Amino acid sequence: MSSKCFVPALAAAGLVTFAAMGYSQAPQKAKRASAPQQHAEGSAHGAAITKAIAVMHPTKGSKVDGTVTFTKVENGVRVQAHIHNLAAGKHGFHIHEFGDCSSPDAMSAGGHFNPEKTEHAGPKTHKRHIGDLGNIDADDSGHAHYDMVDDQLRFEGPTSILGRGLIIHEKADDFKTQPTGNAGGRVSCGVIGVAKGS
Repeated sequence: MSSKCFVPALAAAGLVTFAAMGYSQAPQKAKRASAPQQHAEGSAHGAAITKAIAVMHPTKGSKVDGTVTFTKVENGVRVQAHIHNLAAGKHGFHIHEFGDCSSPDAMSAGGHFNPEKTEHAGPKTHKRHIGDLGNIDADDSGHAHYDMVDDQLRFEGPTSILGRGLIIHEKADDFKTQPTGNAGGRVSCGVIGVAKGS
């Protein structure tokens, strides 16, 4: 074969090889590009959340701490709280707008969670702030327990409580004074998050 024929033949062979490589890599690139999309779809269609938890931390000058769990049940969400170092008596107990306990007085958590713009009331009132959980009652040793099923709490949709703040106040909620129930300052703050194993 002459050198004039050999060079074009070599070039043609190189083009065929390059095209074959490009064809074999294209599906792999497409597959890699689709991985984040598949992950997003998997998250969107994942199992429904059934349990959440808030770990309560004291605000400045307070020692109030504890844990609060939220468990999805047939008639709503069961709220169970175990709190320590409270002054004896009743204390306002509310879900607040923001999951932000960064300020020393927990005012960073905003006001009561109230997406439906209703008036403040007690937990058994139909029209109320979704965050109105009522009062938590501490004994003489400073321990408080709360156990109630709330039919207005949700883990999904525009009224979801996930990511919201949870506040214990220094005084009792009177269920009447707008918009706070006259429950006083904030002695403990937590953020409601998805619980492990939910």
